[in-house]
Amino acid sequence: MKDNPIKVAFFAEVLTPDFDGAVRTMYQLIQRIDRSRFEFFFIAGTGPDRLNGFECLKVPAVTLPINTTYSMALPVLAQGRIKERLQTFAPDVIHIATPSPLGHYALKMARQHNIPVLTIYHTHFIAYAQHYLKHLPFLVPGVKQMIADGYRSFYNQCQMIYMPTVSMCHDLAQIGVTPHHFKLWKRGIDIRMFDPCKRDMHLMRQLTGNDHPVVLFASRLVWEKNLETLMRIYRQLQQRSPNVNFVVAGDGVAMTECKGAMPNAIFTGKADHELLSVLYASADVFVFPSTSETYGNVVQEAMASGLPCVIANGGGSAEFVEDGINGFKCDPNDEIAYVERIMLLLQDDGLRQRFGEKGRRQVSQCSWDALASEYFEDIAALACANEPVLA
Repeated sequence: MKDNPIKVAFFAEVLTPDFDGAVRTMYQLIQRIDRSRFEFFFIAGTGPDRLNGFECLKVPAVTLPINTTYSMALPVLAQGRIKERLQTFAPDVIHIATPSPLGHYALKMARQHNIPVLTIYHTHFIAYAQHYLKHLPFLVPGVKQMIADGYRSFYNQCQMIYMPTVSMCHDLAQIGVTPHHFKLWKRGIDIRMFDPCKRDMHLMRQLTGNDHPVVLFASRLVWEKNLETLMRIYRQLQQRSPNVNFVVAGDGVAMTECKGAMPNAIFTGKADHELLSVLYASADVFVFPSTSETYGNVVQEAMASGLPCVIANGGGSAEFVEDGINGFKCDPNDEIAYVERIMLLLQDDGLRQRFGEKGRRQVSQCSWDALASEYFEDIAALACANEPVLA
């Protein structure tokens, strides 16, 4: 066991609080750092100057043209500063969030100096190709192969890979990532924040202007969330039951297109956890057609809130739902199947209640405290098994 604090260099593209599910996961760990045992040094494209009292070195970043809400750090423009600070810090372990240029830079440095690497698999980029190249479908296979090649090169050099679901383990193993270093590490849920007791029909009435049933979708409005199918679900639901309120919580690059395609839907814009917790608890059904999730935080939050879910049978979030037991799973692009199951739930109070209760019982077992404790013990084990020296 090391006597001095274990030093961790933590590389991430974005560390802006509450930016997305991946960043929220990182903050659950950052907020639990025991300063008597660990010292962290953060390197990021965007984020605050300090995190939990530790320095955060900013690296020049550029906005991504395909999704302007995201930026990509360019370590080549700050190599001198990064190298100098890392030599001074002398990390025992390196945490890399993403196989981006910044992540590859960190991995190269780790390999050169024999520093163990832990990474968390946050984003299933392979699933994005079909959404961003929908008008150029002939490019999709090549782009997917390029991403798969990059994944093999990156992840096969990491000592520990935290995987959120069994299905993601299977997907990465299929493209040649060695599963030997996989470790199943899910995501926690704050069941005090997301709780059926947050139900507030006065707020929902203010939002909708009526007492009709509410179907809720909550996520960033980006194309990889399968928004095309969401729009078709909306249209089918309007035809079947125009009095049902369709509430969309979130913001993103596709907001304008979503509003145009769903003119009677109610858009809240970006919603923080406090508002989301009330929306989940006050809605009647949660719909989520995305298959690009590595985990599916919003599905977990909805279930913790007692809200029955109708989701896509694909991606990491599908592992939460047992079809017909605690929710429904549909063919990802079959809008009629979603609407049939939504209507079944809206017409059956008992079924909604059973799904809601079973869903909450299932996800309430996930504890951030336990997950964070596991993470820090793994960091300590990696550090103690290795004695890197930066030169």
